[in-house]
Amino acid sequence: MATILLIEDDDIMLKAIRNILTRDGHEVLSAKDGKEAFDKLDNAQYDIVMSDLMMPYANGLEVVSRLRNDPNRRHVGIIICSSVGNEETITEAFRLGADDYLKKPIMAGELLIRIKKLIANRNAGAKLVTKKK
Repeated sequence: MATILLIEDDDIMLKAIRNILTRDGHEVLSAKDGKEAFDKLDNAQYDIVMSDLMMPYANGLEVVSRLRNDPNRRHVGIIICSSVGNEETITEAFRLGADDYLKKPIMAGELLIRIKKLIANRNAGAKLVTKKK
């Protein structure tokens, strides 16, 4: 399974998503704001980062941008989870490099399917790179 950094400033939402993911066998670490998230990203490797969009210190778009501009972390899968669902924000998240965007409230089944697809796509991409060498 995957090691996931969950960045969410709402305690109830954080606990709910963490429970869904850990029951599915994932290792979940959490951060409650952008500052804590950047500290955790600097000190560990993750397969997937799930981030809220609107939070203190740094928003989800800044998290996406930092990950995609870091050569050592470009491979990390990124899912934005937000109640903000306007087209401009969603488009910006994808333009910056998010792999997926989930609108809150999150449905457990949909979240798990998207996580599995993201892992499968990342693993397939890694295999293609390995075969080219």
